[in-house]
Amino acid sequence: MKQLSGLDAGFLYMETPTTYGHVNGLAIYERPSPDFDPFEATYERFDAMVGRLEPMRRRLVDVPFRLDHPYWIDDPDFDLDYHVRHIGLAPPGGADQLGEQVSRIVGRPMDRSHPLWEVYVIEGLGDGRWAMLTKTHHATIDGASGVLLLALLTDTDPDAPLPEPVPWTGEPVPSDSELLQRTIKHLATNPVKGARLSLRMVRNLAEAAGIDSVSSAAAQARDALKAITSGGSNDQLPSPVDRTSIPLSPAPPTPWNRTITPHRRFAMRSTALENVKRLKDATGCTVNDIVMAICTGALREYLLRHDALPDEPLRAMVPVSIRTGDEEDPWTNRVSAIIADLPTNCDDPLERIRRCHIAMQGAKRQLDLVPADAISELAQVAPPLVATTAMRLQQRLRLADRFNLPTNVVISNVPGPRHSLFFAGAKMTNYIPVSTIADDMGLNITVHSYLDRLDFGLIADRELVPDLWDLVDLHIDEVARLFDATGAEWAEPPQAPAWRRGAAGSKKQAT
Repeated sequence: MKQLSGLDAGFLYMETPTTYGHVNGLAIYERPSPDFDPFEATYERFDAMVGRLEPMRRRLVDVPFRLDHPYWIDDPDFDLDYHVRHIGLAPPGGADQLGEQVSRIVGRPMDRSHPLWEVYVIEGLGDGRWAMLTKTHHATIDGASGVLLLALLTDTDPDAPLPEPVPWTGEPVPSDSELLQRTIKHLATNPVKGARLSLRMVRNLAEAAGIDSVSSAAAQARDALKAITSGGSNDQLPSPVDRTSIPLSPAPPTPWNRTITPHRRFAMRSTALENVKRLKDATGCTVNDIVMAICTGALREYLLRHDALPDEPLRAMVPVSIRTGDEEDPWTNRVSAIIADLPTNCDDPLERIRRCHIAMQGAKRQLDLVPADAISELAQVAPPLVATTAMRLQQRLRLADRFNLPTNVVISNVPGPRHSLFFAGAKMTNYIPVSTIADDMGLNITVHSYLDRLDFGLIADRELVPDLWDLVDLHIDEVARLFDATGAEWAEPPQAPAWRRGAAGSKKQAT
């Protein structure tokens, strides 16, 4: 039995009837032979891996009255049939049909009486391939450990043998009395942890603001706070070395910054990774800067078409992994976030890239103000009952319709492997991320690189962004716009959607 960290448990507390804490991945595979059975292969592989991978067999046990963070135990009633599922698309099996199935699956909460993962084998794709959708709660893994999990579930050799199963046994479910005894001991240490954490955060803020001592920090607190949180004019574009801020003011409103429903919409597109690298070389920026500029240009064009572009730049929350590689437990969250301006108010594509580069440089220094490990420790001492009640109260009062958060959208760029991966001999051709949304941020853009491809996965509230496929297409259009602006040479010319119903110019139209 092992207790969840405060950060892991936070992804449980965030859940409401419309906000879910699970993250997902959609892998597309070729068939190694005509008689290949994807479901049988998937069932056998996961059956062999349950004993090897702790996240696959552990389930939650809640502390009575939610006085403390819950615990993981190895599920004594584990049922593989519950977790591995099989569905098929009706003809013609277009990408938009696949997106609809994904939307329905991820738009359902997970049953906490089972280990928090599900896998769906999806057949009937119009181009002859098959898909595997994995659905895993964020309390179990973050983006980096998800990449690790993917590596353990796949092979680099198509002829690799099936791993030998590792025997394991479930644990008895602890009694309420046992859990309360553990809770009493744990709560006794919380006041000390909280005091130490508060002092440490004050010192970090003081040092970042150039204050020599904690005593002088008290005297200069007002000026320090103003220096840390002031925004300044975006047109001046000060050096990130000269100014670092944590934006606290509300972000400008957009159509998706509202209270969300339980229903989701998912859309996906792909481009050659080498295209992005050539844009990087042409501008002297990073791949991540180019990705941010692509998203910025696409959002700008989308909002212009809807007559909803704010005068101020949008803001993005950008998840950041804080893994060092030395963690004793890889199956826990080690993630923080930074906030970066998106220059959607700029009509020059090259200037947008420059501003994205400067914004990301400055945003990265936000971690110096409040270090990520301090945030993790704060989550550790936060009372679970208070956190859960606050989230449900926010949803019930529809506060997202009354106040805007400091951010408009989540944008994440996850680097994946550059070598081919195989599942039971089937070659993976694409890996498309399917993330999550919450009240007041009804749109998430996650990008994942694999081999020579860069896949965009967009998920949104179904009612707030009904034309999500148009928005994902605008991302690919923005790549073309950046090539026109830089004069760089295409590595792979833009192509129309290959297997989407009604996609104009499709070369592989599903039949």
